[in-house]
Parts: sequence; structure tokens; C-alpha cells
Amino acid sequence: MSIIDESQISRLTRDTLALILAGGQGSRLYELTKWRAKPAVPFGGKFRIIDFALSNCINSGIRRVGVVTQYKAHSLVRHIIRGWSGFKAEFGEFVEILPASKRVDEGWYKGTADAVYQNLDIIRTHKPRFVLVLGGDHIYKMDYGPLISSHNSRDADMTLCCVEVSVAEAAGAFGVVKVDSEGRVLEFQEKPAEPAEIPGKPGRVLASMGNYVFNTEFLYQELIRDADTEGSSNDFGKDLLPHIVSNYSIFAFRLGDDNPQGQPYWRDVGTLDAFWEANMELVDFEPELDLYDTKWPVYTYQMQLPSAKFVHDTVERRGMALNCIVSGGCIISGGKANNSLLFSNVRVRSYSDIQDSVIMPNVTVGRNCTIKRAIVDTGTILPEGSEVGIDAEADRAKGYRVTDSGITLVTPDHFGQKLHFVR
Repeated sequence: MSIIDESQISRLTRDTLALILAGGQGSRLYELTKWRAKPAVPFGGKFRIIDFALSNCINSGIRRVGVVTQYKAHSLVRHIIRGWSGFKAEFGEFVEILPASKRVDEGWYKGTADAVYQNLDIIRTHKPRFVLVLGGDHIYKMDYGPLISSHNSRDADMTLCCVEVSVAEAAGAFGVVKVDSEGRVLEFQEKPAEPAEIPGKPGRVLASMGNYVFNTEFLYQELIRDADTEGSSNDFGKDLLPHIVSNYSIFAFRLGDDNPQGQPYWRDVGTLDAFWEANMELVDFEPELDLYDTKWPVYTYQMQLPSAKFVHDTVERRGMALNCIVSGGCIISGGKANNSLLFSNVRVRSYSDIQDSVIMPNVTVGRNCTIKRAIVDTGTILPEGSEVGIDAEADRAKGYRVTDSGITLVTPDHFGQKLHFVR
């Protein structure tokens, strides 16, 4: 990229306001989102899902960000305040929290479009040239600069981000776009059962990432029109996009278009299986998502913790971890972990064996426990001798959640440990 191009992109990103939609429940994650919003779910050992969208903004030079919250947002808000509040107001930088607050009527956010519509007065005070609307619940790295530059150079009213996925992944799960040879969007299908394939690529489709760039005045116009439309569910995918595609100049920008040699990484971790798989991929020798990349760091808030510690080294018991990610504050005391990911402050007691599992923060694994192909939620205390993921039917009989592919989820509630007890 030339110096002129870089200078142009820098000006465009400075004139962009990003809105991260982070109010969703993520119901397909079941108990993982019983007490937290999906963007607040821990991921990758020390991060939370929302950190990826926020880090993409900062690394792209976008330093005016609003985070739109609604469902059980306390842990998400706390995380943002602790980790993302260090911006310089005098330089026009900020990460603001935009909770549902009945700004235009007596209702809460009714849909994704309504969540932006109810904050139009706030958007207007910042006077952006472009508004970048982002989903807050996907795992990926993306430089938004080339996206905004492409939007500007095509003189588009709106540009939609998409990623190539399989038909099986997209069917009933993602919005799907049909484009012509120049990238103009011809049709938008909201979670179709039989998604339209890419011409010449059987079995592949272009799925919407839930990321959109709008010319600001055009966004105002369309949000107001949608709000005034009787019967609208006020949702981008269901209502706004089908109308816009049919009437205006809309283009698609594929993740990776700015780097054709690279393999784009994007994961929707909206199911327990997908969440487990995406975490386990990080344990691979050369994972597709490089969390050690200093050129595009992923930022977060984390407590100041001591280094991981491994104790006991005898024939009978040895604290060890093989092919694992082990985060700060962990103590593996005479137990063993293999091909697993341990988040911060995990305790593994003697003679316990963890395999192919995701152990979330502040979990204690008692003595003589066996865990295999499992997700253990934050704060769980596994009693001595517990078995998880060994026998699916036995797990179901105990009340644990077991997916069709055999991933077992356990939470504090399964053991009567009422971390969120409400009288």
C-alpha cells in the first residue's frame, strides 16, 4: 500500500464512528450465557469475545467506539470499564457504553436496527462521515481501513462485510448475499434454509458477518424510515437490508479481499460445539488465529496474576501440561492436562486428568477428577472424583448438558454452587 493510500485510509478511519452491537443473549450457548451476554463470554485463555471487535477498531485507527448493551450486561460493562476506558477525551477518543435506556419511546431495543436508531441523537453529536456497525460476538482479525476505503471509492450508500463459508455452515444460521462480478449486492437472504451458492464454487456461499459501513446521512434516513414502517421487526437482517439492497447502491467486501494471499479467519462461536472447537484450535501447533501476533495484538483487561505454576514431581503424581495453553494464576498441583486450554486462576489438584477440554477462569478441579472433551464454566468447583465427558448418558443423567457431538458443559449450578443466587 502506498503512503498516499495509507494517508487516505487514516483520514477515513478518523472520520468513522464504530458501533458494536453487544446486547445479544446467545441462546445457543445455553448455560454459558445464562448470567452474561454472549460478547462477555471468556475466550482464548484471557480474552472475552468482544475484545476482538474492539481490538480490530483500535488497530484500524478507529478510536471513537460505542458499545450497545442490553441483555445481562453487568460483566460486559465491568470488563469495558476496566480494560477499555483509558482513551484520551481531549483527542476525541472514547469507548462509550450505550445501554438500552428508552431514549425515543417506552421500549427497550427491539432489534439490531432499533438499537442504533435509539442512539441517533448520540451519533449526531459526534458528526461522523461514516458509521461502522459491528457485531460484537465473532472471533476474527480485520483491518477495517481497506473496508472503509473500498466503500468510499465505490461511492456506495452502504457496504456489507461477508466471508466465504460452506452451505452447511450457512443454512439457517447466517444471512447470505448474492453479488455480481463487481461486488454489487443483488440479493440478501436472511438465514435461508437453502442458501444461494457462489457461482463457480459449488457448496460455498457468501455469509454476512454482521458488519456494515454506512454513509451517515443514509443511515439516518433508513433507520427513521424503518422505525416508521408498521410491522417492521426493526432488525438489520430481516428488515433493513432486504429493503436497502432492492433500492440502493450496496456493495460487498469480503474478509481477506485486501490480502488475497492470506487465509481469512472468522469464527461464529454461537454454539457450544463451535465455541469448544474455536478454543481448541488455539492449542494447535500453528493455529490459524495467531494470538502471539505483535503486529495485530488483541487487547483485553486482565488481573495482575503470577505466572502459572506446576508442582509435584514423583512417580505417583506429577504436575504437568502437554500441548496446552495455561494462563496466569494457574496451579497444576500433581494433576495432568493434555491438549487443553486453561484460563486464568485454574487449580488442578493431584491425580486429576484433563484432556481435550476448555477450563474457564477460577475453576477448581478436585483430586482424582477425569475430564474429557468438556467445557467447565467460570467458578465451577469440581468435587473430588468427578467424571465429566467420559460417559454421555451418565453426564445427562447428572443434569450436565451434552451436545450431539459429545461435548459436555458443566457450570457451578450443576453442583449447587449458586454463584448468581437470587432469593
